[in-house]
Amino acid sequence: MDTRFLGIADLVEAPSVAVVVDVMRAFTVAAWAFAQGAEKIVLAESLDEALALKARHPDWAALKDGPPAPGFDMVNSPGLLRSVDLGGRTVVQKTTAGTVGALAVKEAPLVLCASFVVAEATAQLLRTRKSDSVTFVVTGDDGQADEDLACAQYIARRAAEAGTDAAEFLRRAAASSAAAELAEGVRQGVHPDDVALCLEVDRFPFAMVATWEDSLMVLRPHTMPSLTDQDPA
Repeated sequence: MDTRFLGIADLVEAPSVAVVVDVMRAFTVAAWAFAQGAEKIVLAESLDEALALKARHPDWAALKDGPPAPGFDMVNSPGLLRSVDLGGRTVVQKTTAGTVGALAVKEAPLVLCASFVVAEATAQLLRTRKSDSVTFVVTGDDGQADEDLACAQYIARRAAEAGTDAAEFLRRAAASSAAAELAEGVRQGVHPDDVALCLEVDRFPFAMVATWEDSLMVLRPHTMPSLTDQDPA
């Protein structure tokens, strides 16, 4: 499998397969939203679009980076989200990097959104699809975020070698500037458990596939049958 690791600004054409990685915290949060019962996640291009979608669909739940804000139901924190019941609901998500990266590759035939919590399911889906070329979009810090690059490289290795150990990749992610900012309270809308939750490997048995539906980028879980014997709770 030919793999490339690019920042959002480095994307010049739609790849055949894109894996958009945001570990801290967009696609860890998205996975938790599905675990809490969300049916789908709409990836919004802007805060204004997220609020407009919420206004048109009052039963939807809107989520953003940073501190709580009027019109938004939740913030982009797995630690805070894990106590929210989202059974059957649609979530609208707008974040600084993750959602931007996914929308940047919306023309790709296959778009996966990933983090450590869905790493094996994502790698397994890549193996199942027998993808010849995969572009990993490293969303954080203009493509330099080591937590995202480490996760992307881990998934790429797992797709090629199922026995790859996660320890070194997790060590890099734990030592990243994003982890430090979350742990030290530099970022707002944070729970003390966020870093630990972002560094859980394979907590959930599904990959996350984004498709273009009715002029919206929609993320849905794609359960991998061989992983369903794991406890997602």
